[in-house]
Amino acid sequence: MIGIAFAMQSAIAQDNPYIVKTKGVKKSIVKPDQLAPVEQNAAPENEDFLSKNFRFQSMCDWKEGMRFMVIPEKYDLLVNTFRDATTNKEVSSGKLRHCIMIYKGHELLSNGRTHVNFTCADDNRNYYYELPNGTFEDYCFGKLGVPTLAYLGDVDKARELLLGKLLLTRTQHFRVDTDYDGDGYREVTEEKNKVVEVKAIGVGTRSFPVKIIVEDENGHQFYQNVAMSKTNSGMRDDEFIVDNEKFLFKGSFDFTDDNMAVSQDIKEYLGQTVFTKIKTSMSSKGSGKVRDIVVPRFTGFIIDEITPIKGNFYTLTMRDTETRRVYYKDITFSQVDEQGGLNDKNDDYFGRVFGLGEGMARTTSKETRAAIREGRVIPGMTKDEVLMAVGEPNSKISDSEGNDMWLYARSNGVILDVKFNEQGSVASAKARQGSKNAKGKHSRRGGGIAGGKMKTGTPINE
Repeated sequence: MIGIAFAMQSAIAQDNPYIVKTKGVKKSIVKPDQLAPVEQNAAPENEDFLSKNFRFQSMCDWKEGMRFMVIPEKYDLLVNTFRDATTNKEVSSGKLRHCIMIYKGHELLSNGRTHVNFTCADDNRNYYYELPNGTFEDYCFGKLGVPTLAYLGDVDKARELLLGKLLLTRTQHFRVDTDYDGDGYREVTEEKNKVVEVKAIGVGTRSFPVKIIVEDENGHQFYQNVAMSKTNSGMRDDEFIVDNEKFLFKGSFDFTDDNMAVSQDIKEYLGQTVFTKIKTSMSSKGSGKVRDIVVPRFTGFIIDEITPIKGNFYTLTMRDTETRRVYYKDITFSQVDEQGGLNDKNDDYFGRVFGLGEGMARTTSKETRAAIREGRVIPGMTKDEVLMAVGEPNSKISDSEGNDMWLYARSNGVILDVKFNEQGSVASAKARQGSKNAKGKHSRRGGGIAGGKMKTGTPINE
């Protein structure tokens, strides 16, 4: 039955100006006389672009004449949303698929039920959605909205402001259509900070109603369904995080800026070899997918590209010097942030994250590099290597023979004694059980131990 319902709508979809597709499937032709009238505005470049042009409208703010489109998902094809106002019978959401619903207000019935009324512009029939419980005033302030309906006001406004504009991609995760008569698609991976042109804008889904199709300089098209005002999206603000963040406009796109350029000082970092001074998060492409990865300390990279983003921020495209894998990191070279404070403790400040050169890679053994990355201390390490592995000690003393000893205390009561020989290399690194209330003065990185005992070279807890 679901398949038949979708097939019945295929002919309508082909002539619907709100149904647009990427290259590779037949593309809907957008007829100018079918679109809402628009005004020619200058290219939006302000950071408050969304708040100015796409204001969230709760059901309490809906005005008669607002336009929506029925975009049912699988669940909606089993649980009907609308009833025919003439017969009071339920109507299949599959039958109403892609119907443009015009809001006609709400009414309170004598039985205490509330109807939210619409007229379908395609068949000129009246339909209503009956609120599941409570009064309209109780219901309208939430973000539940009316199921299946994608808000077309956002689509029309996005067409007015974005068609033909140049944007920057801000994620690597996009889609390409695979099914003209349906909603089939495949996930594709694109470069971050790629300049693209908006080629078409149509309807996406109820949650992410604005489908933006873009094209790169090679003529390759891909799209993202995004939420602009979140009107009737049925989602809370805190649901637009993690995997759903890319379905916000600012999570997938940004505006290009003709003034964005890489200064000569910053260009000097191109081709430079750097290493990570701290453990930090980056994104990397592997096996056709882009993933967020925590990169350990003392990892070497070659900077291949520096791409301006906005303000003082840039995206570094780098190759791991050992694996040759490509990584991306958003960074600022400015030591002062926008509020006039210092960036020296922020993980997006170049000077905090990276050191120039190969660090100790030339003189450090592979075993020692591995220990540094894992936060372990092993015999033979220099003092600089110990600092890279576990940071500054809580105290420095000398033993009875006059050799240096560094003590590291942890909140679990474990104390690491690092003893150096006359040459300044680690002679031994032993853990012992100290006071359970002992706390280190500095933040540490490292792994865990069992029973307060530790073999040489094993990391200890924070």
